[in-house]
Amino acid sequence: MPEIKRPLSPHVSVYSWQVSNTLSILHRATGVFLFAGAMVLAAWIVSAALGPSTYDRVLDLLRGPLGILLLFGFSAAFFYHLGNGIRHLAWDAGYGFDKHVARMTGWFTLLAAIAFTIAFWLGVMS
Repeated sequence: MPEIKRPLSPHVSVYSWQVSNTLSILHRATGVFLFAGAMVLAAWIVSAALGPSTYDRVLDLLRGPLGILLLFGFSAAFFYHLGNGIRHLAWDAGYGFDKHVARMTGWFTLLAAIAFTIAFWLGVMS
């Protein structure tokens, strides 16, 4: 077969890192983390059905330092994924594609997720 001279597709090294790259990866990662959190929620519900001793063991795990860290991460993932999902709905409707607007809404989504997570945990702890 003869060799055809044509340009190659751009390589990853050609692109500069953007905020939107990070937010896209973070959106996918939080989706995976939310699935894992749903499994923890299911385990908590099943433990309630298995009796008081099992339920108490699961609650002890969730009330410990690792459990609190897991629940904090789950709530942070929830608020970020929710905010970025709303941002994606706006994109689906055709709004927010301008580079400046996309960058601004990305930062807003990230900051809003942080604020909502902190507000949620301040409410939980009070």
